[in-house]
Amino acid sequence: MESRSFDYIVVGAGSAGCAVANRLSENPATRVLLLEAGGADDHPYLKMPLGFLQALQNPALTWTYKTAPEPYLNNRVLPLPRGRVLGGSSSINGMVHFRGHPLDFDEWAALGCDGWAYKDVLPYFKRSENHWSGGNEWRGGDGPINVIKVDATHFLADELKEAARNCGYQATDDYDGAVNEGIAPVQVAIESGARCSSARAYLDSVARNRSNLVIEKNALAQKIDFDGKRARRVVYEKNGQTFTADAKSEIILCGGAYNSPQLLMLSGIGPAGDLTALGVPLLHNLKGVGANLQEHVRLPNQFNAELPNSFREQLRFDRAAFSFLNWMFFRRGPFANQIASGMLLVKTDPALDRPDIQIMISPVRVDANIWFPGIRKAMPDCFYSSICLLRPESRGRLTLESADPRAYPRIQLNMLENTNDRKKLLEGMRISRRLFETAPISKYVREEVIPGAQYQTEEDFAGIMPDLGGVVHHPVGTCSMGKDEMSVVDPSLRVHGVDGLRIADASVMPRLVGANTNAASVMIGEKAADMILHQQ
Repeated sequence: MESRSFDYIVVGAGSAGCAVANRLSENPATRVLLLEAGGADDHPYLKMPLGFLQALQNPALTWTYKTAPEPYLNNRVLPLPRGRVLGGSSSINGMVHFRGHPLDFDEWAALGCDGWAYKDVLPYFKRSENHWSGGNEWRGGDGPINVIKVDATHFLADELKEAARNCGYQATDDYDGAVNEGIAPVQVAIESGARCSSARAYLDSVARNRSNLVIEKNALAQKIDFDGKRARRVVYEKNGQTFTADAKSEIILCGGAYNSPQLLMLSGIGPAGDLTALGVPLLHNLKGVGANLQEHVRLPNQFNAELPNSFREQLRFDRAAFSFLNWMFFRRGPFANQIASGMLLVKTDPALDRPDIQIMISPVRVDANIWFPGIRKAMPDCFYSSICLLRPESRGRLTLESADPRAYPRIQLNMLENTNDRKKLLEGMRISRRLFETAPISKYVREEVIPGAQYQTEEDFAGIMPDLGGVVHHPVGTCSMGKDEMSVVDPSLRVHGVDGLRIADASVMPRLVGANTNAASVMIGEKAADMILHQQ
């Protein structure tokens, strides 16, 4: 086996991993290896903002994970695609940039994660952003991730805002600014008409050209080797060959909520009984590995509508072809942005200290596709609400199915296990319906088609919620940060019980943030690099 030596090895070039590799390699005397199981991020679907739905379904670009049959969703098996490409899931996601409420991070600190309160993480959020505001008390103005507002003027954004106000909700221009509640424009990571993934933000800028940063694509990490209890090298496979790379200082896992716990367990760190049953030699019994899996659950609410500006018409094959070419050559047009009318953040109970429901509103079906007159009929115009429960109480678990690194782990989300989750989602549905019954947006609305107006009571929804419940692709928590017996890393992100090994990705979140998780994952990468460089 060929072996090379580096100061740091970063496993996973995803949302956090790209940030970690960039910051660690800023010192030209420091040698950094960045391992990525996927390939280059050069596919048009990864660059064109409206290509993300196709990217999510492309097995050449994703880990095609699935849940085990979900017992509270009528044993449905849900697809769980994650990015297997430079940039990780930041290269295939919907690009929504949303940090979470300040109290989310204060809660982490209250759980024993010293140094992770909002005041502690805000500088790292700001460091990562080039925000449309130019920077202020809450926002960064010269960071690598370009954040803009979706231009939703033609998607009835003003009418939606007025309807929300008529329902009693305030309006805010920035949900991560002074006001973290109410109706707001959606903010996305897009720069000059193209996706601004972590790979583009942290690698394309300068890091790819650094001689001290080696980026190995199509390199599947198989395990971490230890000298005693100190992590020393990563064994990985590339092009059918096995290689090792030695780390003089530290190894940092950035594989995300599914890959990082899997690699820990393959390396002998995890629940003793589970590992010995599969013949994996036990290095350290750490029963929290793979536990505490949290994921946002959503319900759809769709209304047929008559819209003055129909995005459905933009999907007619000839117009779509022109829009694609307009984007390809000029980075402009309808395919150069996200399609969202707005985001509503609300409380299901006025006594709550922060919103617990996010309603993302689009003027097009989530499964809308190219149509051909006379061949494939166009879907009706619509308003589509994705009603997301921001802080679910249900918990899942990830376990190994095999000691083979190429085998997928078993993922059980246990969505809707908790009664409170079902009750809050139902209240979110009522809020969505009330919004579209309110002027001025109501004049464009016709009949409700999902779930249908016939479903009104809690008993009605008890029967259909298992079929409606969906995943938002925000998994966290499987290598949870903390000090209790179920935590996997300490507040410095060092893995309990061993040396020379940290984790920096969404898996360390002890509680799911009430937001899309990409921005917080990048923040974790920024803060992790700072702690590593200062030996904290």
